[in-house]
Amino acid sequence: MSATTVSENDGSGPFEVTHRLVLAIAIPMTLGFLTTPLLGLTDTAVAGRLGSADALAGMAVAAVIFDLLLGSFNFLRASTTGLVAQAFGRGDRREEQAIFWRSLTIALCSGLVLMLLSPLLLSAGLFLMAPTPEVAEVASTYFMIRVLSAPMALANYALLGFVLGRGQGMTGLLLQAIINGINIVLSITFGLGLGWGIAGIAWGTFTGETVGTLAGLAIVVSRFERADRPSRAEIFAPARLKALFSLNRDIMIRTFVLIGAFAIMTRIGSSMGPLALAANAVLMNIFLVAGYYLDGIANAAEQLVGRAFGANFRPAFDRAVKLTFLWSLGLGVVTTLLFLIFGGDIVGLLTTTESVRAEAAKYLPWAALTAITGALAFQMDGVFIGATWSSAMRNMMLAAFVGYLAALAVFVPLFGNHGLWLALNLFLAFRGIFLALRLPALAGRQFSQANRN
Repeated sequence: MSATTVSENDGSGPFEVTHRLVLAIAIPMTLGFLTTPLLGLTDTAVAGRLGSADALAGMAVAAVIFDLLLGSFNFLRASTTGLVAQAFGRGDRREEQAIFWRSLTIALCSGLVLMLLSPLLLSAGLFLMAPTPEVAEVASTYFMIRVLSAPMALANYALLGFVLGRGQGMTGLLLQAIINGINIVLSITFGLGLGWGIAGIAWGTFTGETVGTLAGLAIVVSRFERADRPSRAEIFAPARLKALFSLNRDIMIRTFVLIGAFAIMTRIGSSMGPLALAANAVLMNIFLVAGYYLDGIANAAEQLVGRAFGANFRPAFDRAVKLTFLWSLGLGVVTTLLFLIFGGDIVGLLTTTESVRAEAAKYLPWAALTAITGALAFQMDGVFIGATWSSAMRNMMLAAFVGYLAALAVFVPLFGNHGLWLALNLFLAFRGIFLALRLPALAGRQFSQANRN
């Protein structure tokens, strides 16, 4: 069964989960998500060629603050995917459209609030990260330009969540390619070609997000059937909004803790000096490559599990969990091996500063290992998002975060930056294991209740 077949037929009722169906969703989204770390690699490379460690460190600090803010709203993408996939499995096209408009409205309003609060948010972020004055100046320049794209960036979460919920991997790839492709080209053009530096990188991001939103709306809305158009009362029905906000709240807490864990890592790295901070910023791009690589499989899990729930078909659920785990682990192992072999060359491309290259090389194996330790975590996230088991996701993330803090307290004083990377790998492993342990009971309860109803 192809991705096109999935998106064009009714999609409701029992269905067979095959390797081909998993890959029909995962491959396009893997390619699409890989454009995001490629963007990060490009931005890091542009900043690294400005001839100053402060420029690279400043962009890293600003990116962490911005990602902490936007990443906290990743629930828009996740909840939209899970709910749309379940409506798709039921064959409820009217509710699919209603979910989209609810999510888009929340996205645009949230983005405007972020813009209005941006001076306060930047001040708080710099206070928490405590960079040097030179690094803070660079970070402020980047942040205040990039935050203008917040409404569009959040709208793109809703757009991507909708197409993923319907299993339209190729459309998702197209949207990601538009956003990040424009961003990459313009970051290089503005940052280096026109000599705008860090400001040029930020304006490239703004333009990419804006064009991506306009293109996404044109693609998605043009495919809506008039006969399935929901009324305004249906879109903003109190019961539906309450359920959506409850789901979003749990996923937001989970995502905030996740991004906060990375912010803590950057903060601790900052206390080790600009050299360690710059090296970790380079290596975090390697982690992001592994993460977005595995996210393609997680997206397949989201859509297939959500669809199985909507169809109330346990065999498809079990098969989706099994196949996505096998693909996630396999890709994680391959990715780790590739980074162990070619990671030094990648670091060399990212920065021309020899001291940063040498420092990053010391910790490269830890960054490469994240693909394996994170494989189960990414896959389980996909399963729980598709099933909309948001409270369990939240609780298991909090438990893993406690383990992460304990690891930091033990290993950083003993091993310095090596201990910092060890704690990150343990955090990833904790997430996957804790979620997997909760899976059997939740699945049994879900399908038992559905069958009784």
